[in-house]
Amino acid sequence: VNYVGMTYGPIGAFLAEFFPSRIRYTSVSVPYHIGNGWGGGLVPIVTTSMYLSTGSVGYALIYPIVVPAVMFLIAIFVMPETRKHSIWEEGAIEATRSRA
Repeated sequence: VNYVGMTYGPIGAFLAEFFPSRIRYTSVSVPYHIGNGWGGGLVPIVTTSMYLSTGSVGYALIYPIVVPAVMFLIAIFVMPETRKHSIWEEGAIEATRSRA
């Protein structure tokens, strides 16, 4: 339960920083929910098939644990820092990218 709280608690504020206010809701919600549907929907199928093919629970947990961890590490280095920019300004993230 703590892991879920630590993950989903700050995600709304974290994702909202990356889009201008006029398109923020759509830009965050559509990919987020499509990703949850595909990623979360495939977990039981992929994990079960990996377990049945190998007989190892550890190998079966690669998809639901290792894949998100790797994606998180990639996101840390790819996503721009928005700490010094107002999220209320139009094009705040574009200004960050143009200065970098």
